[in-house]
Order: sequence, then C-alpha cells, then structure tokens
Amino acid sequence: MDHAAHLMKLHGLPGCEFPSPAGKRELPEPENVAWRISCNPYDRDGEEGFAGRFQRFLDTVDTTRVRALIFGIWGEAYGNASSAVIEPLVAAKDRLPALEAVFIGDIEAEEAEISWIEQSDVTPVLDAFPRLRELGVRGGSNLSFPAVKHEHLRTLRFETGGLPGAVVRGVCDSELPALERLEMWLGVEEYGGDASVADLGGLLSGGRFPQLRHLGLQNSEIQDEIAAAVAAAPVVAQLASLDLSMGILTDAGAEALLEGQPLTHLTSLDLHHNFFSEAMEQRLSDALEPSGVQLDLSEKGDEDDDGEGEVWRYTAVSE
Repeated sequence: MDHAAHLMKLHGLPGCEFPSPAGKRELPEPENVAWRISCNPYDRDGEEGFAGRFQRFLDTVDTTRVRALIFGIWGEAYGNASSAVIEPLVAAKDRLPALEAVFIGDIEAEEAEISWIEQSDVTPVLDAFPRLRELGVRGGSNLSFPAVKHEHLRTLRFETGGLPGAVVRGVCDSELPALERLEMWLGVEEYGGDASVADLGGLLSGGRFPQLRHLGLQNSEIQDEIAAAVAAAPVVAQLASLDLSMGILTDAGAEALLEGQPLTHLTSLDLHHNFFSEAMEQRLSDALEPSGVQLDLSEKGDEDDDGEGEVWRYTAVSE
C-alpha cells in the first residue's frame, strides 16, 4: 500500500486537478469536486509558478461555490515551505466563503519524499476560515501547530514520517469542541518524530474533545508504549473506532490492549502493519470479533535480522 499517494477525494468530493495553462477542458461545477492545485517546477508548464496558478484558479473558477481545496507540490522540496500556499490562501479568504476542507501537501514520493516536504505554521488557515470542517497536512518538517480555538473543525489529520512533539502538544491543548476525527502519524525520531506518550496526556485523559469518535495514533516507533497508554485511557470509552496501525506494534502492545479496558464497544480497530505472532492474532480475533469489532490485522511490517541476534523493525512511513 502506498501511504503517500495523491488523494482521490477530500471531504467526500472527488479530486479534480486544476489544469495547467495548456490544459484545455471543460471544468466541473465548482461545488462538486475537491480542487487540486499544484505546480511542479520541473514540468513544462512549471514556469507559471504556484502563485500564478492559484491566482488563475481564483480568476477562472467561481470560488464562492468551492467547498474543498487540495494543495499539491508548490515548488522544489527544499527551501519552499507551505507558507507559499497558506499566505495566498489566507489572503483569498473573502473569495472562498463556502470552503469546508483543506489539505496541504498532497505530494507523492515521485515528487518528494514525505520527509522532504517543508511545512510551516498551518493554524492561520483555521483562523482565516472559522467555518472549516476538515484540515489535513502531509509532511512534518518545520511543521507548527500552536494551540488554537476553532468551533467547527470536525476532522484533523497529520500524515508524517516524523511529527514534532510540539505539534502534538499544540493539538492536545487546542479547543476543538466539534472535532470528531483526529489522526496523527507520529513517525520516528530520525525524521523529527520526537513526541512521547506524555505529550498525548491531554488527549488520552478524555474531555478535551467531547465529540471525538475516531482516534488514530499511527506510524510510531513507540507503538507498543502508545498501545499500553491507550489501554487505560479514558478517551477510549467515547470512541467508535481506533487506529493504531502502521507502527512497530508487537505482541507486547497487543497484550496491553487485551489486558486493558474493554474494546468490544468499538465498531473497528485497525492494527494493520503489525509484528504479531500467529498466536497473538488468534487471541485478538477471539477476544474482539465475536462482539462485532471489525479487526484489521493485515500487512506484516518489514523487519531485518542482522544475523547477530538484532532485529530491526520499521514503521510503514518514515522517509
């Protein structure tokens, strides 16, 4: 599975690439698609630049009806932060009154590895669009998310090979009373993923996000520690679905989940990309599936044996 491929849809709307200057085709109704705006500097039409392409989008499409925007590559990976997207987007806020969803960094590996994506402070998007319902970000390098207050955000998603602990703390300290879905790919320390279980304390204790029904704490090299913390976390009682996939989750983490609070109220528990033994897989299935929990145990994680008794295990996404 390619965990960093281009989005096919956002906010329930199919993705639609806004064409380059040479692209001649009829455009769909503005509210019926999630508009993807990108400008690869290495393409033939790259000389237009991201700023030029975004301005042409504003001048071409009836932006008063646009509901979702996907921002792809905006320049060379190194030295071009997402502020190049965020600043013109915020400046155009009055032209986008219907905007409900934004994704920043829809960049696949052939364009730039996820660790190369230069992010910035993304919270100005929330400040500029108080009616926004969904915000997604890919890439953790130089990502900033100081604590914010936003009344209407329902979905917040971070896809990274390394999510800074400061970002995790900012999210957990935010006031997001409408938040229903939160997903954070925590990643590995080598790529900036220095978040600890302690950083998740405000979230796991419950009460911070009263409407939260889906929680994803994924892609972590400390996935066993996270599983142990989740096993006793009050927030789990309010969830309908839980995702602890993509990380280095072993039998130890699974044991903690089995010995912790009941999980049989969940509709789904995603543990794909794991390092479980067959015996542990059977125990998990026996404990949860009879209660109707949709359990995902697919995809064995990658591991290397150095021949000297040391086994190296890897998260699904790092570089």
